[in-house]
Amino acid sequence: MDKKRFEQYKKMMRFFAITLVVLFVTLVFIWFWKENYNAGIVFPFYYKGYLLMGAFYIFFFWLFIYIYGGMGYGYLKNTNIIFSQILSLLCANILIYLETVLLSAKFVTVLPMLEMTAIQMVIIAGYSFGMDRLFKLLFPPHKITVLYEEYDPTEMLRKVKTRQDRYRIKDVVNVKREWTELHEIIENSEAIMVYDVHAALRNKIVKYCYEKGVRLYLTPKISDILIRSSENIHLFDTPLLLLRNNGLSFEDRLIKRILDIVVSLVVILVTSPIMLLIAIAIKLYDRGPVFFKQKRCTLDGKVFEIHKFRSMIVDAEKEGLSIPASEKDPRITPIGHIIRATRLDELPQIFDILWGNMSLVGPRPERIEHVEKYTKDIPEFAYRLKVKGGLTGYAQIFGKYNTSAYDKLKLDLMYIQNYSILLDLKLILMTIKIIFMKESTEGFDEKQIYEIQSREK
Repeated sequence: MDKKRFEQYKKMMRFFAITLVVLFVTLVFIWFWKENYNAGIVFPFYYKGYLLMGAFYIFFFWLFIYIYGGMGYGYLKNTNIIFSQILSLLCANILIYLETVLLSAKFVTVLPMLEMTAIQMVIIAGYSFGMDRLFKLLFPPHKITVLYEEYDPTEMLRKVKTRQDRYRIKDVVNVKREWTELHEIIENSEAIMVYDVHAALRNKIVKYCYEKGVRLYLTPKISDILIRSSENIHLFDTPLLLLRNNGLSFEDRLIKRILDIVVSLVVILVTSPIMLLIAIAIKLYDRGPVFFKQKRCTLDGKVFEIHKFRSMIVDAEKEGLSIPASEKDPRITPIGHIIRATRLDELPQIFDILWGNMSLVGPRPERIEHVEKYTKDIPEFAYRLKVKGGLTGYAQIFGKYNTSAYDKLKLDLMYIQNYSILLDLKLILMTIKIIFMKESTEGFDEKQIYEIQSREK
């Protein structure tokens, strides 16, 4: 069987692979729960009624695996899959323990649950390593021909080369040549990656790849993201794409605001002792202000003051100039190093959310001068202001420390155009994973020299 035909079974194999790991982990849970907890609940299960607990466990575990991206065999790095599945396991085990407490009407020992979790982690790690080897054997990396036009593809090539397990660059070709030559290049390629080619030629390449059945990767333009979120309608026998372009609906804004209020109140209640200790520590260290305040832009360009715990010395930014913090920045105080590493410096923004200046999820609010600069270079940057700025967001979760401003803009637009309350809930939960993986950054990377120009043609 050739590789192209075998590729069609990849999704099915991925589904069976994740089903097996869920089954193995659940069987361990059922045994431990039956032996250690079933007899202690108010009405013990008989005649295998404890299998109902197994059904609950499967639901919890599968739900969190879906949220944290633990299904990506053959797509994500193996370490990412293992981390996602273990995080899902911990969430499922915590919920099932709380359910057991409710059924027992008292707190029960957690030791069997800890022993069970350790065994399950070993199973997940070993199984994932095996699946990783199997998928690499069955689905070797695609040999890609990169097509580019006037924009330098060096940065994209660097990213592709970091995933040698999935992609291998066969050739890099400038499209400024005869169409017949491009025909031959496409037909002799296993996969094509189109990097910022102008719309007219890109459309021809897309159609030709479709005609010849050649795998195609595209870097999307702003218009692509807007069109992807459109609604399919019909004018008699003519299909139409409807783009409402209104931002969030009234119902979406209402539900989002209720979620912000409820979650922020709960977080304030739970973390208030921690915030009090941080505030005291900052004040005792240098007698300076506890909070760092800065003007930022949010919905429709409205300006508000964002609040953080101060992690730098007083007057760290002299004369109002923005000086990006380096990893070993001498301006960061000892307390600042701790709260920045643990993201606790962001906690006061919960009050900004409660007051309505921010949302839990949304594009990271930028400084006024940055908004002016970015909008001058990229007019579409203003599109981010169709929703409130957020504590976390799509770009913070899926972006990296060196993601360009243009790419982060596209990530934010993907969130805005595909908004739903379920997406908000998913991104809130995914933020936990990103915090532990330390792969997100706040807003745009201010260390990079801003070189991105508007590239929509």
